[in-house]
Amino acid sequence: MKDELKYIGEKIVQYEKALAQNVADIEINSLGRRLEEDRQALPGITYREQLITYLGQALYQDMQEVTERISEWSKQTGEMFIRLNVSLSESLRAISFYRTVIWNVFTEELEQRKFAAITMLDVSKMLDPLFDKVSSIIGEVYEQHNNRLMKIAYTALEELSVTVVPVAETIAVIPLVGAIDTHRAKLIMDISLNEGARLKLKHIILDVSGVPLIDTMVADQIFHIVNALRLTGIKAMITGIHPEIAQTIVSLGLDFGDIKTRATLQQALKELGFTQDKM
Repeated sequence: MKDELKYIGEKIVQYEKALAQNVADIEINSLGRRLEEDRQALPGITYREQLITYLGQALYQDMQEVTERISEWSKQTGEMFIRLNVSLSESLRAISFYRTVIWNVFTEELEQRKFAAITMLDVSKMLDPLFDKVSSIIGEVYEQHNNRLMKIAYTALEELSVTVVPVAETIAVIPLVGAIDTHRAKLIMDISLNEGARLKLKHIILDVSGVPLIDTMVADQIFHIVNALRLTGIKAMITGIHPEIAQTIVSLGLDFGDIKTRATLQQALKELGFTQDKM
């Protein structure tokens, strides 16, 4: 049995270039195009030939070592497909073509050499898990790539949600809209400190009229932001606290005594000497 598996494996390795060409031909027929080749670690060997070689070696070499090579191949190939803007569905279909080509070779040898039927079962038990592993790893590479893109987009969206609006040479307003959690509070603090230093601000007005709820946690985050600004020489003022939120603050026993607050943004600007005729 081992001799039969070794014979088939060596046959696959021997004709790796022809089999790789078969895979490329199927790509054209099934996908309407041939996926561009990208050279991998071994000089002069395409990524298609590499996988075919590893699949052949799996039939007569140490399976753990071959699996490690295939895992690395899958990672590199997944990254290559992403660089070439190949969709995940096309990538997985392309991997299925290797299975077709390998099984064509095996079926031909089975008929010519009259291998026992159990040989086909043994080959299937050895190669099918490897094909599944390739598809799984490539899928993970795409998922990680998409997660990175989503994280970048989310970060950019978050930064856009915290806008520092200069209204005078040393005065700026930060209109806050939406819920404030610990992560967003840190973002507000970072942006207000950085922009405060860059714009040489003396006053920042935090307008919370767009914040739906101020509870103990939110109030604590606001205190941290105000104190951080104070340490850098920037005076902070809070505006836009609705009557309903004010009642909640009182009922929670929150003390805004050390923070200057005004009912409206207009009142705060007027107090800082910024009037309509200066706009």
